Amino acid sequence: MSDARIPGAFLRPGTSSFSDFLAENAPDLLPARRSLPAGSAAEIAPHGTTIVAVTFPGGLVMAGDRRATMGNVIAQRDIQKVFPADEYSVVGIAGTAGLAVEMVRLFQVELEHYEKIEGSILSLDGKANRLSALIRANLGMAMQGLAVVPMFAGYDLDSGTGRIFGYDVTGGRHEEASFFTVGSGSLFARGALKKLWHEGLSSDDAVRVCLQALYDAADDDSATGGPDLTRRIFPIVWVVTADGAVQLDEAAIGALADQVVGARFERPDGPLAPLPGGGEETQA
Repeated sequence: MSDARIPGAFLRPGTSSFSDFLAENAPDLLPARRSLPAGSAAEIAPHGTTIVAVTFPGGLVMAGDRRATMGNVIAQRDIQKVFPADEYSVVGIAGTAGLAVEMVRLFQVELEHYEKIEGSILSLDGKANRLSALIRANLGMAMQGLAVVPMFAGYDLDSGTGRIFGYDVTGGRHEEASFFTVGSGSLFARGALKKLWHEGLSSDDAVRVCLQALYDAADDDSATGGPDLTRRIFPIVWVVTADGAVQLDEAAIGALADQVVGARFERPDGPLAPLPGGGEETQA
């Protein structure tokens, strides 16, 4: 007859880090601990691409396109790339899709585990540092072509502002003041954000700016998917404020995407940037 008792490791007071608990008691469950054959595996794994985020007074918006690629092939048209990390933060994924989703799930449990053990919410800087450690643990996989480079953003309860954090494959963390992009189309999306972002954006305008940036990324980067009007597949968009993280419903994003695409028939390069010094501002 099998022993049905709970293992002692689950009863001892321990670390508030769930990933450290796994590393000690079940290391084989950690994505980064899996062994791979020699060589690069990048071409056989679907990759997620462009994520954008912008701040506005009182919060932030994060959005991601829906395309995953495998080499020159579209592996999936409706992948989800932006997820809630906890009540006040979100994380977007770029890189190897399967590992990235596993990392996000582990990160979500990491934050929930801390809250249950410590009885309080981890600070936004603390959350960003925890994600940095998970990325660093994946360095071996990254060296074999399975890199994961997420973006993390959230509402800082202490400062009352939205904050955005970027990473490199070694887990290096940096904070962006106003907007940020990751993924294969990030260069083109960032160029759009440089022109369209300005202080004082409303949350609705911040969403429009993100959609414009993703459209520009898809216009020049084959791995980034634009709005799919025939299949009605649109970017995933999350808005994070003092009220928490909320995903915008598909109907609302579809209506905004229709407006963006319709305006591109008249101006294919997108809206003009606001002019400094009181010039007329073009609708984003």
